[in-house]
Amino acid sequence: MSATRPSQDSAAAAAPRMGRRLTLPTQLWSKLEIAFWLIPVAAFFLFPKYLTLGSQILITALFALSLDLILGYARIISLGHAAFFGLGSYVAALLAKHGIINEPVLALVVAGLAAAVLGFATSFLVLRGSDLARLMVTLGIALIMREIANQIPEVTGGADGLQGVTIAPILGSLQFNMFGYTFGGFQFDIFGHVAYTYCLVVLFVLFLLARRIVHSPFGLSLRAVKGNPLRSSLVGIAVDRRLVAIYTVAAFYAGVAGALLAQTTAFASLDVFSFERSADLLLVLIIGGTGYLYGGLIGAVAFKLIQDSLATFDPQYWQYWIGLLLVFLVLFGRIYGAIIAALIFAVARWLQLSFFECALIMLAIGLGYGHIQKGLKLLDGAIARLVGHARSATPMLAHRKP
Repeated sequence: MSATRPSQDSAAAAAPRMGRRLTLPTQLWSKLEIAFWLIPVAAFFLFPKYLTLGSQILITALFALSLDLILGYARIISLGHAAFFGLGSYVAALLAKHGIINEPVLALVVAGLAAAVLGFATSFLVLRGSDLARLMVTLGIALIMREIANQIPEVTGGADGLQGVTIAPILGSLQFNMFGYTFGGFQFDIFGHVAYTYCLVVLFVLFLLARRIVHSPFGLSLRAVKGNPLRSSLVGIAVDRRLVAIYTVAAFYAGVAGALLAQTTAFASLDVFSFERSADLLLVLIIGGTGYLYGGLIGAVAFKLIQDSLATFDPQYWQYWIGLLLVFLVLFGRIYGAIIAALIFAVARWLQLSFFECALIMLAIGLGYGHIQKGLKLLDGAIARLVGHARSATPMLAHRKP
């Protein structure tokens, strides 16, 4: 008895330490993460003339985050994620136009819940079949939602869009008068200060929720399902229930993103259901990566800035440059692909090359793809050797006597 009691006490004492050791690192914020979120705060003061573009970037980041939840953590690919985005946008715009809910924050939540209901209702269709079947089903859902909105112009405005939307001040219920002045509430301004702050706060709050979800036991089970659904079901994980749950959560996030767009622009149109919006979202995740939450945020910043600069430089063929970047990212990876695309763009701008001349350069790179890959592999080997020499030299310098 006396021999077993100390061992039990030591095991009980070690259990909290083991629990802390397993759970705390996933919840702590690294310095890089903190610096990442300080950047948009600093941008508010450093770039006051570009806050409208900043709001669009934040909305796209939230939209990409919603797709990353199902693609990066559950391997559910979608070409119709704009269905939830568009539904949230129209719900928020209709609530504001008809004065049903005047508080933007509450309307934001209601719009997200409406999209979540649609996501839950369609999840049973999406989860059937292979990846190709899921692509077609999600695309069909988005096309159906767009056609429904087009067929009821008396509600949605049809092809002209929903006009006459007036957004009340944020937290307007907290307004009060004192000495003849009105305090409280944040009215959307033409310069985008309130819209940018509003979008940033919403994105950060929902990011915290998503971070908590993916680091929870539920999120760990999702990763197991992504790795091997059959093995996960054999160990007792309810695969379909978890996929339905994360798909519904992702639909809620997409609906909130669409509601943010409607509230910051005071407008909703059929474009929110477009296939291009869903396709651009996949491009955002290709640029930033999937499965670590920050990929959608980084990809949204890169994509929107590239899109804005290319549309200014080449208004007619800017989509060609976006496609060029996508091809090189797939062929050569994110780093080398971005460098090669940037070099071609710089040369084309410097020499004022035409569209057809750039196409010839693209064709030449395609023909020499094998040689370029061999050169990049040699470059990777050289970099690896340099890094290895640097690491081996560091301990020698540290232990060298003065």
